[in-house]
Amino acid sequence: MEIRFAASFGRDYWELSPEIRKVLDKKFALLLSNARHPSLRMKKMEGYENVWEARITKGYRFTFRKEKDTYLIRRAGPHDILKRP
Repeated sequence: MEIRFAASFGRDYWELSPEIRKVLDKKFALLLSNARHPSLRMKKMEGYENVWEARITKGYRFTFRKEKDTYLIRRAGPHDILKRP
């Protein structure tokens, strides 16, 4: 698997604090090495076709789509980012 980033993610990423960005980068490495790792708390989002969410920290999430051999990272931010994945 590989990771690609949607344009919307680029904007979100730079709005995160440096500390959260560092944790998020580690989560991406974990997603690639072990997508079933419990700390990701990955789950499919209800009401959206093929959109998943995963945990960055207690209050932060990122969303993505699974596309063949690629994770397309869509959004990242506070938990309420899930209202517009």
